[in-house]
Amino acid sequence: MPTMNFDSPIALPYHTFNSLFLSLPFRGIEETGTHLALFGQACKEGFAEGKSPEQIVEQYWAEYFEKLPATERISLLFYFIQYVERQVVLFDSVEDALFESTHDLNGVGSVNHLLLRLRTDAERKKLLQKLGAFQVRLVLTAHPTQFYPGKVLGIINDLGLEIRSSNLAQIRLLLMQLGKTTFINRQKPTPLDEAISLGWYLENVFYNTLPETLFRLLQALGQDATTFENPHLLALGFWPGGDRDGNPNVTAEITLSVAARMREGILRRYYHDIRQLKRRLTFSGTEDWMAAAERKVHNTLYYPEQETYASCQELISDLLEARHILIRDHQALFLDELDRVILKVRIFGFYFSSIDIRQDSRKHDEVWQAILQNWSEKFPWFDIREFQQADEHTKINRLLTTKFLLDENDYTDAFVKETIRSFRAIYTIQKNNGELGCHRYVISNCKSALHVAEVLALARLTSEGRPAKSEENDPAGADRLPNTIDLDIVPLFETIEDLADAGRVMTTLYTNEHYARHLAGRSKRQTIMLGFSDGTKDGGYLRANWSIYRAKEELTRVSREHGISVVFFDGRGGPPGRGGGNNANYYAAHGADIENREIHVTIQGQTVSSTYGTPASARFNIERLLTAGLENHLFESHARELTEADRGLMDELADAAFRAYLELKNHPEFVPYLEKITPLNWYGDSNIASRPTKRGTAAGLKFEDLRAIPFVGAWAQMKQNIPGYYGFGAALEALEGAGKQAALQELYGRSLFLRTLVENSMQSLSKSNFEVTRYLTKHPRFQAFWQLLLAEYERSGEKLLELAGQKAMLADNPSSRTSIALREDIVLPLIAIQQFALQKLQDGALSPDQAEVFRKMVLRAMFGIINAARNAA
Repeated sequence: MPTMNFDSPIALPYHTFNSLFLSLPFRGIEETGTHLALFGQACKEGFAEGKSPEQIVEQYWAEYFEKLPATERISLLFYFIQYVERQVVLFDSVEDALFESTHDLNGVGSVNHLLLRLRTDAERKKLLQKLGAFQVRLVLTAHPTQFYPGKVLGIINDLGLEIRSSNLAQIRLLLMQLGKTTFINRQKPTPLDEAISLGWYLENVFYNTLPETLFRLLQALGQDATTFENPHLLALGFWPGGDRDGNPNVTAEITLSVAARMREGILRRYYHDIRQLKRRLTFSGTEDWMAAAERKVHNTLYYPEQETYASCQELISDLLEARHILIRDHQALFLDELDRVILKVRIFGFYFSSIDIRQDSRKHDEVWQAILQNWSEKFPWFDIREFQQADEHTKINRLLTTKFLLDENDYTDAFVKETIRSFRAIYTIQKNNGELGCHRYVISNCKSALHVAEVLALARLTSEGRPAKSEENDPAGADRLPNTIDLDIVPLFETIEDLADAGRVMTTLYTNEHYARHLAGRSKRQTIMLGFSDGTKDGGYLRANWSIYRAKEELTRVSREHGISVVFFDGRGGPPGRGGGNNANYYAAHGADIENREIHVTIQGQTVSSTYGTPASARFNIERLLTAGLENHLFESHARELTEADRGLMDELADAAFRAYLELKNHPEFVPYLEKITPLNWYGDSNIASRPTKRGTAAGLKFEDLRAIPFVGAWAQMKQNIPGYYGFGAALEALEGAGKQAALQELYGRSLFLRTLVENSMQSLSKSNFEVTRYLTKHPRFQAFWQLLLAEYERSGEKLLELAGQKAMLADNPSSRTSIALREDIVLPLIAIQQFALQKLQDGALSPDQAEVFRKMVLRAMFGIINAARNAA
């Protein structure tokens, strides 16, 4: 673990404001805070001496509370949990408030720095050309990694504002509010609740930050923001209310409700901005157009029967009329302010953020089984057995040429009905919000071309559009089938096996005349999603990252070969074990053999607030993603390009890591350890998300049904972080034994891709602390398994430091190192308390009431531990 630096720019203000807790007018808070400090010191010393959490807690009790009743001792631990939770909130607020002083917003990776690197007119022209077709799309998801309820996130935001102004009185008042605010949702949020929660970031962060970033860039390049050809250079996607994968709570009704709220949200923001702008544009001619815009936006929101805007283009047209008069008659006064509003409307339209629909391929298989059975019963000439026995090519062609419109009333199965409704909801959203309001359908667990064809066929057979040519045996209504479908079908490849087979799957689709016709109607543009979370769960950190890199190279080759523009959409979580870490460096490391037309990436749960939670942090991270994609195109860098020898070396490294991870995953104690030792089973009780913690409804824990988030999160709770590094050390040791250490070090010095993998694994290692679970060396069942985990932790740490030529983890990233050290120090008492409770539960000699108390203790400690890490799940 990194050593804490109390003199850092974050530590000093944190400890200063932390002292305010002791002055709050709450009963016992001064005593709790004082004893917490003593308990924290006891934890440090105890773990260093090899003591178990149970020994640490009970010795602390014996020293300070020998005569206190057992129930009051337990209550004290719960007070400690509540106190630490609020310390974590304070630390988050301090980091957010001081972001601009700890990060160089105009440094390497910023838009300003990129512009300074442009030396010639040719480079400037090249940049403008790239900007005309490039896009960074941040897709906000409702994945269950956000352990702060919305009310606490609001306090964090307000605390940050007051800390920036050093308003001690107001800070103390907000800390009092924090002390009386519960951190636990009493019931699971609905998908609509999740959408509303994330909508706060849309309206309060992204609504201004995205357009302002683009506006500054265009101004610097002398471009007109009102006519720039690619206003969607920076864009937003949205999964709450559309992500059905394993979440039965997401229905067509919910999807439509979320889309309506998005439309209302963006119109409210336009109305506010136009009202403000109207106060400036008080000139002859302009004020009439602004008054009309204000009135019609208001009517569109609240009085649709009156004069309204049918589309965002109508609003833009009115604003452009005002702009024309402003330039012609009024010396272009306040032109920038007007142009900013116009740019916002061009970026966000009437939809704000594009809702993606997602469902598991196995669910589509079930739906098609029901549909085919219905057709077999309805049409004597349709033979379901003949279809089922056909090869994939024949099945795809049959599905994509069928003209049988689907009617939910023909089916009794509720899920089939709901699936048909979900497709019809897409077209309703496109009608109300515009096509970009909902234009992608993601297929989880995609394993074949048939899985893609199933979704395209469902889209065709549930839509009504331009007449299609009737054919023999068409049922009534078939002439209403559309010739084209305004929907992008997005396969999601997740497992190591599926990633390796992705090129073949896409070749099958590209060479199918019916799917090719669909792509021709979508400008020959295919989006492909790659899953880092499930890939890492399936194959380990190194194998998953390299498999995705290789898959991107192969998919790029196949797509270019068939004249298709491929867009990669990365499903990345917060921690390295779910594809997180330094995203900008990851994209900057891509070579010419990976298509770089756009960057689409998920921003999940906790990462939304920790990375994009304030305008400053959002600007910082958005610009670095943007410039990572642009610089690859603008500036030649041989360091990005991997030779065949490099690929061979990475293949060997990834294979060795994969073997080590498979040995762990196939170990007979792997799943039992997760189920019986870690807090995995408590994720379902945390009430942080609407979806279940595993796919399927089967009793017992099956690894294949386990979702990546609780899997990674359980390891984070144990301070072991296995998914973020396991196998890396074994792989480096294996290649060192084969005499390839020098080649690896040469590649490390030259390859940003390998350096990024190493840095992200170091982050996982830095957040690990095996001392807190050393008591498991005496466990009758899991002692040998724990030693196996420890051995790879130590090996990975040693070998990664050797490869990087560093003496300490993250030595070249001091800000991250210091932040981790401070957070780990704050949360150490919580870790000790949670492990103490787990020990008690493992002993088994508890009454039902006692067991319930300790289960509650595990759950309560979980929130603070996850929140302290900011990207632990």
